[in-house]
Amino acid sequence: MGKEAVKLIANNKKAYHDYFIEDTYEAGIALAGTEVKSLRMGKCSIKESFIRIEKGEMLIYGMHISPYEKGNIFNKDPLRTRKLLLHRYEIHKIGGKIREKGYTLVPLRVYFKGSLAKVEVGLARGKKLYDKRQDIAKKDMRREAEKEFKVRNLG
Repeated sequence: MGKEAVKLIANNKKAYHDYFIEDTYEAGIALAGTEVKSLRMGKCSIKESFIRIEKGEMLIYGMHISPYEKGNIFNKDPLRTRKLLLHRYEIHKIGGKIREKGYTLVPLRVYFKGSLAKVEVGLARGKKLYDKRQDIAKKDMRREAEKEFKVRNLG
């Protein structure tokens, strides 16, 4: 089996800033036809979205898929709750980890793998304010080091 092309649609950079990502899972999304066409055009946002497990099903809330222009009556509500498709044992495993203190599920990115729309789900632990400051300081130090390296090699 060949390597399938991965086309990124939406990325959630804020999740990496606000959470420590412990583990990631790949889930399919149950979509309507016009939603798939909108995704193919790259019209999706997961900035404000979150994931919950209810009655043995994994659901994503607040994922905005813009209505398809030529979809008229077939268009669904852009912010409707969508079902994520995972094996039952994976959902139970993740559900067990969420019941532990401080874990949550966040969507990290939406992409096409071959012809299938997928969501990368991250099992995450919230960061405290000082952790965020530490990350920003590390990023600044790395940027400074890269800048110095660039200047030294050009001169």
